[in-house]
Amino acid sequence: MIAEMYFPGFPLNQFIDRFFYYKDANPVHSIDRFLPDGDIHLIFELSGNPQYIYDNDTLEEKQACKEVWFSGIRNKCITIPSGKDSEMFIIYFHKGQSYPFLEMPVDTLTDHVVHGRDVLPRDFLFLREELQNIESIGGKFAKAEKYFIQFYQSKLILNPCVIFAVKKILSTPHQLTIKALSDKIGYSQKHFIHQFSSHVGLTPKGFLKVMRFQKAIKEIEMKREADWSRIAHESGFYDQSHFINEFKLFSGCTPSEYLRLKTENLNYLAVG
Repeated sequence: MIAEMYFPGFPLNQFIDRFFYYKDANPVHSIDRFLPDGDIHLIFELSGNPQYIYDNDTLEEKQACKEVWFSGIRNKCITIPSGKDSEMFIIYFHKGQSYPFLEMPVDTLTDHVVHGRDVLPRDFLFLREELQNIESIGGKFAKAEKYFIQFYQSKLILNPCVIFAVKKILSTPHQLTIKALSDKIGYSQKHFIHQFSSHVGLTPKGFLKVMRFQKAIKEIEMKREADWSRIAHESGFYDQSHFINEFKLFSGCTPSEYLRLKTENLNYLAVG
């Protein structure tokens, strides 16, 4: 497998975490379940092979994704190809920082995957063709960075309220309440929720739940043991029952099933 990562420079690095390119992946399984992680992605498929979204239960194809698409923030898992026979160029946005690149409020894309033509400037879509024609991976990264600066530099305006709230939730999801966060910011709860949702894609409460789930996932990965009561407590859940119910809601499986299905890649389960 060929895989390389690139971190853009200022000012893009305030909004885009990284560019990622891979080709010739050859996992032993064909279908992954991808768990909610609070991220939004812009994906360019460069091989010409459509990628599919499958029904979480039946694994039947339910949506074809072609050329370039936005994958919105998620409240629930999504079932996708494992990467076989594909060549992908993926943009990972910082949490809560994809809003300058969309032609609509971010929360309209929650739990949706949409074609790039619906959310991107028309000329921006030519980037895919240019990426296909560039041989070197470094050249692909440079071209993508140039395009983002060309089309979005005037829109790269930070929202301090959203940045503060997201960082606070990410750092202490197990200790935080939304009321305390709203009081700290100084906005009314209604205004705060509107600002947060339109930039992040979920309400503050919804995002906090996803981040508590993610803390639990990371606890499992670090400790390599199934002390569910301890993991539930350290991740901010009321009790073990609450933890298991939330875990099933986000992943489609119990924590014990997660241990059996998880792959070497965080947030990916082998399901087919």
